[in-house]
Amino acid sequence: MIPARAYAVQGPEDRFAPFSFERRDPAPNDVAIAIRWCGVCHSDLHTARGEWGGTKYPCVPGHEIVGEVTAVGSAVTKFKEGDIVGVGCMVDSCLTCSACQEGLEQYCEPGFTGTYNGPEQGTGGNTYGGYSDRVVVREEFVLRVGHAAEHLPGVAPLLCAGITTWSPLRHWKVGPGQKVGVVGIGGLGHMGLKLAKALGAHVVAFTTSPSKREDALALGADEVVISRDKAEMKAHAESFDFILNTVAAPHNLDPFLLCLKRNGTMVLVGVPAEPHPSPSVGALIFRRRSLAGSLIGGIAETQEMLDFCAEHGIVADTETIRIQQIDEAYERMLRSDVKYRFVIDMASLAE
Repeated sequence: MIPARAYAVQGPEDRFAPFSFERRDPAPNDVAIAIRWCGVCHSDLHTARGEWGGTKYPCVPGHEIVGEVTAVGSAVTKFKEGDIVGVGCMVDSCLTCSACQEGLEQYCEPGFTGTYNGPEQGTGGNTYGGYSDRVVVREEFVLRVGHAAEHLPGVAPLLCAGITTWSPLRHWKVGPGQKVGVVGIGGLGHMGLKLAKALGAHVVAFTTSPSKREDALALGADEVVISRDKAEMKAHAESFDFILNTVAAPHNLDPFLLCLKRNGTMVLVGVPAEPHPSPSVGALIFRRRSLAGSLIGGIAETQEMLDFCAEHGIVADTETIRIQQIDEAYERMLRSDVKYRFVIDMASLAE
């Protein structure tokens, strides 16, 4: 077993504190990774504080991991010591169900193994995430990183925020000639804007805050709509091919549905603590509009996203913190006081 250090919470109301545990020795198909950077996701906060239920304590969150390979098992062929790699939201799945066979491990029928909060395949045990100094992951769930070293902090959030927005954009074939809306300019939304623009779409940002107009334009939006302004919303009625809704708070979906063309689709990727108000059936049926949802992406799709981002120079906009600042970072996240993702410099774990 390999000694590991981390920051963990022992219960839903506890603050983070140093935590020691052991990682498994690399099996033949395993890759051992020294974690250099770990993004901070809203999922980390909800899980650590027990807000979604089912949290296993002690909890070590973190599923936006970038690090360096330190050892590989005897059967590993894709990676070698010294490689810079990523680990996202999954570290295992059954690999045999129809979803896994199609490269859609995120929809594994028995359930994938989360990078943290398990359950581990075969044992049902807990898994510990990236707020730690090292991790051991089977080769099939390790990703190549092609960005330059100075961009690695901004790569970490691509492993969750990036793939969460990339997967629906690709599934619904977003590209040139389409008018695409992105609702919400936060951790997910800012990546949605960057990716949709890079895919060639005409991109419109929806925000409730006029103060975010300039930020949205700087991120790649061609237009910005203040969604509380009825006149601005009406001017865009029935004009969108696709809308990516990243907002993780309950809100009225109808104004956005009415912006869709006939056969248009709005996809939800934000997960609110309480349900959205039910959308009007009329808003859907009279233009054959669709309301859909999307999770993260599979491993092949995540690798595609990373390669695309490396080619186009895309990273998340981040603020670097030390691990000792994680509780403060959570409070700032709740106040939307970050542009747009926190990333932990895991070297701070040694302080």
